[in-house]
Amino acid sequence: MKRVLVIAAVFLTFGAVAAQHAADPAAEATAVLRQNARAFETADMKTLDALWAHDGDVTVFESGHANYGWADYRDHHLKPEVEEMKSVKYQLTDIKTRVAGATAWSTFRYSISADYKGQRIDSAGVGTAVLENRAGSWRIVHWHTSAPRRKPGEKAQ
Repeated sequence: MKRVLVIAAVFLTFGAVAAQHAADPAAEATAVLRQNARAFETADMKTLDALWAHDGDVTVFESGHANYGWADYRDHHLKPEVEEMKSVKYQLTDIKTRVAGATAWSTFRYSISADYKGQRIDSAGVGTAVLENRAGSWRIVHWHTSAPRRKPGEKAQ
């Protein structure tokens, strides 16, 4: 009987440690951002659709332009961009995520290179994302990226 209790205690301890690692909200939210980058890179609209909230609360600010609501962003920005870009390499680095309740916010650096409408794009900058935990899944509700201004002909760093 004593042996059974010891074995049960070991399994409960390992189970609790595993559950603790599996339920790291900051890591889960960061994983969503990485999935978003991979889906953008591979033009995977189905995955992108699954990672974003689908309501009017979505806001996106990129290159001095604003999109309000998922449908506006998806239809007038994201989908046309994904369909036009070829040979895309999109990376997020230096991601720092904080969580308070059902809200997570992240800062990051990004780099992108792609063929777009007959031209090569090479850019890099910084960004901020806000995610909400909705029904047990993190969804992106806000995205803002900006790149430093460059002189004509100057390459991204």
